[in-house]
Amino acid sequence: EYSCEDADYTMRLRRVFEASLVSLGFERLFHEIEMPLCLVLARMEREGVAIDAGSLEELSVSLAADLDLLTRRIHEAAGEEFNVNSNRQLQRVLFEKLGLRAARRTKTGFSTDEEVLTELAASHPIAKLVLEHRQLSKLRSTYVEALPRLVNAETGRIHTSFNQTVTATGRLSSSDPNLQNIPIRAELGRRIRAAFVPRRGGALLDADYSQIELRIVAHLSGDEGFVEAFREGRDIHARTASRIYDVPEERVTSEMRSRAKTTNFGVIYGMGPRGLAKQLGLPLDEAKRFIDEYFEKYPGVKAFIDRSIEEARSRRYAETLLGRRRLLPEIESEDGMTRSFAERIAINTPIQGTAADMIKIAMIRIDADIAERGLASRMILQVHDELVFDVAGGERGEMEEIVKTRMEAALALAVPVGVDMGFGANWLEAHP
Repeated sequence: EYSCEDADYTMRLRRVFEASLVSLGFERLFHEIEMPLCLVLARMEREGVAIDAGSLEELSVSLAADLDLLTRRIHEAAGEEFNVNSNRQLQRVLFEKLGLRAARRTKTGFSTDEEVLTELAASHPIAKLVLEHRQLSKLRSTYVEALPRLVNAETGRIHTSFNQTVTATGRLSSSDPNLQNIPIRAELGRRIRAAFVPRRGGALLDADYSQIELRIVAHLSGDEGFVEAFREGRDIHARTASRIYDVPEERVTSEMRSRAKTTNFGVIYGMGPRGLAKQLGLPLDEAKRFIDEYFEKYPGVKAFIDRSIEEARSRRYAETLLGRRRLLPEIESEDGMTRSFAERIAINTPIQGTAADMIKIAMIRIDADIAERGLASRMILQVHDELVFDVAGGERGEMEEIVKTRMEAALALAVPVGVDMGFGANWLEAHP
């Protein structure tokens, strides 16, 4: 009865929504991307991924010792013992005993969230220790201890769920467990990734779009500097630093490049002078000059940003290259913060949403190639701009050619699309 109701109401809803698909121009998005992708994701979920449970158990023991050490250091910094996991006790220690400046009040007292602790870290070492303790504790409970318990008894593998309708950007999400939030830059995250392994005799292949969002900015903006840099295969961050600091690229320092990288990505997320000042640790006026200089060197990017906001304001939605829309009625809000947030979304949606559409197209075509050629290799994970494959022995060369070709040609852009690829005995080795 339950299954029949599902089928019945789905058919009734089709009659309601099908006309809208046509009138709003969503037919291609629906029939050529989202619906074929359902079957691809079903196969990925059924395939699952293998883990080395033994290495995670060893890691859990090691983390327990690390957390004990961190707890002792936190107690020493506080001058007393207390429950580090209790917000109330932490509030008392930070703001009453140590007299640190409270930044924001909540219903249960002053906030001790990550943003507040990051600010407090400059004035007292205890804040940094608590942040580290929280990160280790969360990763240990969420992944190190949880993943072995989620191995299916029949298949010996973990079977995550991929969701097409959860994120507002069009990106896929992963749940039960979420395998997209393992932090690759954190050392512990890297050790967790090392526990993901291929089937016996195989290898993992990791394929990651290279700076895909900046390449999409080059395409959407048509900015000569951006387009030229990617067509010539240049380091876009070094090129940006060279232009802003007015020095040859070979004289760009690591600090200059780092600031330029933050600006490149910050701009496409709608970051203003205050946000950049906070990210780079600069005075507000210097951050403003930095952004002004950036837009002077890349006028096409500035024009794209202005155009994105104006179009979203007139249409009350932003859309990707393939017509995926995100409604933005709040872009006309009288509240400045609400309006600014909507404007940032208006800038980012065409970029991040188009990147999401690109990898979905690539997944559909790769899956079809694997089936057509009768390969034993399987696509097993998707993490934002990254795909992971369990590659059977003897199929490495063929899979590398299929994946690279399909990802690079998913959507024609005005600049070349790059894909970084690697093989390994585990996920970390494949994507170091």
